[in-house]
Amino acid sequence: MATTERAIASAEAHSAHNYHPLPVVVASADGAWMTDVEGRRFLDMLAGYSALNFGHGNRRLIDAAKAQLERVTLTSRAFHHDRFADFCTQLAELCGMEMVLPMNTGAEAVETAVKTARKWGYRTKGVPDGTAKIIVAADNFHGRTTTIISFSTDEEARADYGPYTPGFEIVPYGDLAALDAAMTDNTVAVLLEPIQGEAGVLVPPPGYLAGVRELTRARNVLFIADEIQSGLGRTGKTFASEHEGVVPDMYVLGKALGGGVVPVSAVVSSAEILGVFRPGEHGSTFGGNPLACAVALEVIAMLRTGEYQQRAAELGDHLHHELGLMTTGGAVEAVRGRGLWAGVDIAPSYGTGREISRKLMDRGVLVKDTHGSTIRIAPPLVISKEDLDWGLEQLRAVLTAARW
Repeated sequence: MATTERAIASAEAHSAHNYHPLPVVVASADGAWMTDVEGRRFLDMLAGYSALNFGHGNRRLIDAAKAQLERVTLTSRAFHHDRFADFCTQLAELCGMEMVLPMNTGAEAVETAVKTARKWGYRTKGVPDGTAKIIVAADNFHGRTTTIISFSTDEEARADYGPYTPGFEIVPYGDLAALDAAMTDNTVAVLLEPIQGEAGVLVPPPGYLAGVRELTRARNVLFIADEIQSGLGRTGKTFASEHEGVVPDMYVLGKALGGGVVPVSAVVSSAEILGVFRPGEHGSTFGGNPLACAVALEVIAMLRTGEYQQRAAELGDHLHHELGLMTTGGAVEAVRGRGLWAGVDIAPSYGTGREISRKLMDRGVLVKDTHGSTIRIAPPLVISKEDLDWGLEQLRAVLTAARW
């Protein structure tokens, strides 16, 4: 049995089958490239669902982590530490906000945003206790906790986990009229992804986010932007909301904030909104730990240069131009996305998204399928144009071969 097969067989025997990974076993990585246990190299065109925006083994991030590892990694929030204030201050400044509530995973940050919105609704807006409503969009993906899957429309993520948490209303994504109709005096927040990632990189209609901002402001409702995947440079701007000149009331951040080194997430908002918390009402032992803050501070410093946003914008234009050309041959039905992020719908006659992903893997390119016929492309922002073109050439070759 080959090394890869042995490793996969062992994992299958001793781990819960909650994922369906491609049959590759990565042993090392650098930049936009990964190497498996048998020495084969693969171009990473997924970047850990945008957690690896700055590439594998980014020297600045690794050095920051190593330096902090030698000093202190965890104090819990029972005590202050010397990286916390800088992290909160600089992340708030990057977001144009005032306060930060750090957590670890994206799902934890979304849960924190939900709790924040409800508490704000009761303490500030004056909604009767126990009646707060949060509006979300169909086809959303905000995480996998029991509360979050309670407002999912993905039955695979939702089935067999009831009873479900009440207090949420689902409306079609991109439909301002439906959103307006769903709002009541008890609505405390609208929680949206500016671009829906798991759904297939769905970009809302022009003016939608601006319309959401206008509706929420008029009705005294919080606009919460889940920028866990779309934020921190991926779309060519620091935040995807910026493409419509929108500033939400609250950002939910994760993934790239930890640079693919450590899990770091945060809710970032105003002093009025995050000021609803009092000691003991919410917390996390590891949230805002020294190691996380050290890495995230380096991420923030890198984003401040604008270099990564510019790369995502320029290479993203090239990516979408090249993918657009593929729609003329019949194999690609549609391409969506912004910056270095694309959802590519494969014509069913050419294969499923999983089948195309397997064939790309055989040619040294790693992507991931979603919803049957779609593959997602989201390489690290540090990818070179040459490597990006090589990866796209492999996709063309796969689709050409599939035609016959």
